Amino acid sequence: MQTLNEYLQQRFGCKVYKIALDGGFTCPVRDGTLDTRGCIFCSAGGSGEFAEDRDLSITEQIEKGKQRVAKKIRDGKYIAYFQAYTGTYAPTERLRSLYEEAIRHPDIAVLSIATRPDCLGEEVLDLLEEMNRIKPVWVELGLQTIHERTAAYIRRGYPLEIYEKAVKALHERNIEVITHLIIGLPGESCEDICASVRYVCEKKTDGLKLQLLHVLKGTDLEKEYRQGKIHVLSEDEYMDILKACVSLIPDDVVIHRLTGDGDKKLLAAPLWSADKKHVLNRIRREVLIS
Repeated sequence: MQTLNEYLQQRFGCKVYKIALDGGFTCPVRDGTLDTRGCIFCSAGGSGEFAEDRDLSITEQIEKGKQRVAKKIRDGKYIAYFQAYTGTYAPTERLRSLYEEAIRHPDIAVLSIATRPDCLGEEVLDLLEEMNRIKPVWVELGLQTIHERTAAYIRRGYPLEIYEKAVKALHERNIEVITHLIIGLPGESCEDICASVRYVCEKKTDGLKLQLLHVLKGTDLEKEYRQGKIHVLSEDEYMDILKACVSLIPDDVVIHRLTGDGDKKLLAAPLWSADKKHVLNRIRREVLIS
C-alpha cells in the first residue's frame, strides 16, 4: 500500500503540493446536454470550492496557490490540478491554452485534470497525450460507484462501460488514471462499496480517491437529507468501511485520498467530518497502520 505523499517523494525526490485551479469549465449535467441540475451531491461550485479564482489567469492562480503553502514547502514542486467542474469539457484549442500555460510553468511537476469519462473525445485524448510528453499528466475520473441504480440516483449520466473505455484509451496513451469513488452513497452497503473498489483495481486504475459523501447546503441531496430519506455515515461506520476498502487495494495502486474536505460553510452533514485533523489522525491510527 502506497500513499500519495510516499509516491511523490519517491518519484520526484521532494515535497509536492497540489494547487487547485479553476479553468472556467461547466459540465454536461449542468449545461443542458444531459441535464441541468448537476449531480445530486454537487455544489454550485462544481466541487471547486478550494480552487483559485477563475477570473485570474492560470499563471496567476498558480502563483496564488504557491503563496498559500509558502510556509510549508521549500524547494518543492507542485501539481496543477484542474479541479472545478469537468476539466476536459471545452473546445480543444481552449483546453490547449489552459493546459500549456499550466504545464510549462517551471514549478509544475504534474498536470492533473478532473473530468468525466464521457468527456474524452479523440481530439482531447490526443491533446492529453501531447501534454504527457512534456510533463506527466494524470486524468482523474469521477466514477463514484459501479452500481447502476446508484448512478441513476446521483444523476451521473453515463453507463459503466464508458468508464472502461476511458481507462483503456488513457492507458493506451500512457496517461495515468486516478479514479474517484464516494463512500456513503444512499442505499450502498459496505459490500457494495467494496465491489466498486475491487472493480476499479481490476481495471488497473493507477490511483484511487475515496471520498466521504458530504451533504452540502443547496444541493438536491440536502433536500433528501432534511426529509429524512437518506442515512449519513457515522465516524465509526466510515472507519470500518475504509478498513474493508483499503484491504482490497493492491500495492501498485496509489492511495490519493481516504477522506475529503467539505467547505465548512456549506457542510450540512456529517458534521464530524469537519474536524479534519482528528479524522486524519484516526485514519492513520486505525486504517493505515494495521
